[in-house]
Amino acid sequence: MNHDNYDDNYIRSILNGVKSIAMVGASPVNVRPSYFAFKYLAQRGYDMIPVNPGHVGKSLLGKPFVASLWDIGRPVDMIDIFRNSSHIMPVVDEALTLSPPPKVIWMQLGARDDAAAEKAEAAGLKVVMNRCPKIEYGRLSSEISWMGVNSRTLSSKRAPIPTQGMRLSLNRMSVGGGATAASDRAAKNKSEPT
Repeated sequence: MNHDNYDDNYIRSILNGVKSIAMVGASPVNVRPSYFAFKYLAQRGYDMIPVNPGHVGKSLLGKPFVASLWDIGRPVDMIDIFRNSSHIMPVVDEALTLSPPPKVIWMQLGARDDAAAEKAEAAGLKVVMNRCPKIEYGRLSSEISWMGVNSRTLSSKRAPIPTQGMRLSLNRMSVGGGATAASDRAAKNKSEPT
């Protein structure tokens, strides 16, 4: 696997194939990147599990924190590692002791451990490094294009505005919808003669 460049179909198959995600390093602090990623993925229908020993006894969006992957007590499809690279191998080692093991090890932006990736892949797991599932989901579902970011999804037709319950290209339902007052004003102003 070339971990410097992932095919969109590889990422899409992972995001479509997993239902439960344990986020190692999740934070209940609402200005932390892990909080935003956790909330976004939960709103897209994923069963999110926050893993952080420093926050046991607290919850994140109604989901209680667990201290380790072993404390989850049920199968998990994907481990999303929100830790720096020096902490990845111990998380992968712990994940490989789970029964059944997860299908995917995902390392967040800035996190990469080629030895841990090789170990996980040798055990039959899919691996993604230095990527954010929130960003990849938004890019592949074209939700991110509504925020003014190039989605690299080419089409001559403008994508529909995501609405409550709308089926997105990743076969998940939108919870929040994508219309904003600013985007509505911009669309209205664009269509009005000046």
